[in-house]
Amino acid sequence: MESFEQLVEQYKPMIHKIIHSLHIYKNKEEFYQLGLIALWEASRRFDAKKGNLTSYAYTYIKGYLLMELKKTSKNAERSFYPKEEFWGTIEDHSPYCPFEKETLRSYCANLTPNQTKWAIYTALYGLSAREIAEMEKVSVSAVKSWRTGAREKMKVFVME
Repeated sequence: MESFEQLVEQYKPMIHKIIHSLHIYKNKEEFYQLGLIALWEASRRFDAKKGNLTSYAYTYIKGYLLMELKKTSKNAERSFYPKEEFWGTIEDHSPYCPFEKETLRSYCANLTPNQTKWAIYTALYGLSAREIAEMEKVSVSAVKSWRTGAREKMKVFVME
C-alpha cells in the first residue's frame, strides 16, 4: 500500500473537484482538511477484492463532505447570530442598583456595626467569611459570630 503522502498528492485534485461540485465556497480549507480525513479513512477501510480505490475514495469523500455540509447547515439553522446593531438596542439590566445599599442598610437598622459590615460585604459583594476577616483584620470566628447574630436579628425583623 502507498504512503498517505503519496495518496494525498494523487487524490488532491479529486478532493478539490468534489468541493467544487458540491458548491462549497465558504470554509474551503476546512472542507479540504475534512476531505483528507475522509481519504485517510477510505484508505484504511478499502478492500482491494471489492474494486478499485479511486471509485471507493470518490464515493467515500463525497459522502463524508455531504454529511459535514448537512451538519453545518443544521447547526446554522439552530443558531441565531444577531447583527451588531441588535446589541445596541438592548437595555442594560446590570445587577447594580443605585439604592441597593440603602435598602440593605434599612434591614440592618437593629444590627451592630460589625453585623452590618458582614451583611453588606456578603449581600453586595459576595465575600466569604475568610475574605471579610482579612479585610477587617479580625479572626474568621469573629466574622462567623457577626453572621450568627445578624441572621438571628434579621429573622426577627423580617418576621414582624
